[in-house]
Amino acid sequence: MNKAFIAAFESVRNNAADPIGKTLQLAGMAVAKAAPSTMGTLVATGLMRGGKALEGAQTWDTAGMSAFWDAFLKGVADRGKAQLGDKTLLDVLSPIALSLQAAHASGTALPEALAQAAQAARDGLEATRAMQAQHGKAACFQEKTIGLQDAGATVGVLIIETLHGYAVQSRSSV
Repeated sequence: MNKAFIAAFESVRNNAADPIGKTLQLAGMAVAKAAPSTMGTLVATGLMRGGKALEGAQTWDTAGMSAFWDAFLKGVADRGKAQLGDKTLLDVLSPIALSLQAAHASGTALPEALAQAAQAARDGLEATRAMQAQHGKAACFQEKTIGLQDAGATVGVLIIETLHGYAVQSRSSV
């Protein structure tokens, strides 16, 4: 996923002048090319679906971020065929999406909404320790996966924490 994150970063930097939705869709394509693994495909799908949900958006706000993560979650769920509680990326994406939906409904500003979503993601990641892996390489180890956090779920935490950091940095530089 390191290669995927680098490719996504470079794609966003190279396409920053494009509308947000298109920039994210292109980042998803870059991830798919750089990391043609299962996790790379899932993250790429999430980025492309999330970008599609933001077509026409000119700026980031809590409503848009909520729409992005809802589409990201649905894209990963559709592509990966996993369920909540299967010890996967979904166990972090769902709390992120729910947190941002609540933040949007309550009118929470984007930096605070992302801080809350990042905490929800960390809590979801911690919850994966009690689960037994049902998918991917980890599923081969069955009971041995209990007590360990899910690697795919860790990717979700890294993404939301990066977005939160960007929102805070952007806010302080204005």
